[in-house]
Amino acid sequence: MKKLFIPKISAEKTSDSEQASQLLEAKAQLQEIDTLNWEAFSYKPLLNFRIAHTGNEIWLKYYVREKYILARETRINGDVYKDSTVEFFISVDGKNYYNFEFSCIGTPHVAHGPGRGNRNFVSPELLKKIDIASTLGSEPFEEKTGDFYWEMMIRIPVECFAYDSLKTFDGLKATANFYKCGDETSEPHFVTWNPVKTENPDYHRPEFFGEVVFE
Repeated sequence: MKKLFIPKISAEKTSDSEQASQLLEAKAQLQEIDTLNWEAFSYKPLLNFRIAHTGNEIWLKYYVREKYILARETRINGDVYKDSTVEFFISVDGKNYYNFEFSCIGTPHVAHGPGRGNRNFVSPELLKKIDIASTLGSEPFEEKTGDFYWEMMIRIPVECFAYDSLKTFDGLKATANFYKCGDETSEPHFVTWNPVKTENPDYHRPEFFGEVVFE
């Protein structure tokens, strides 16, 4: 099982996403998402991320290079996994977990529960508080083929953990996994940070999360 230390950044809440991105680059180490778990899906985009927190926000930045990009979904809590998508699943209580999913244009899908079939959505009103900045913009598009590099900076406020009485990330010990997928791209792919030992692709398996410790 992988372990990840999440540093704390001292930052004013008013930092814009560009300032936040620069602080994150300076303070947090680059991590890789590079595990292929399923033989039938051998395509592996180049994937990295950085993560830190400010006490009341998680700062997460993805760096992606891939052959196909797709961004059809515009509905909050819609089927973003079909598009070029990065994901962050985290359990703060050891029983339930949040699945934070973001398409490459920043359309979010976030829910909470103990497993795949028993999810409660986080409200769109709360999800609109997540600051998301993608170098691909925010307008939907059909699949494009080529050699694409894109980045996404995400700032998740603690209040988006709506089903827990979490007030701060300071000192939090949790479990998490980081993913990339694109179910309806020309080369569907399923790449994970911590290995997932299931027969078929399945990200909703908290028993395969790695350990994360917040400073």
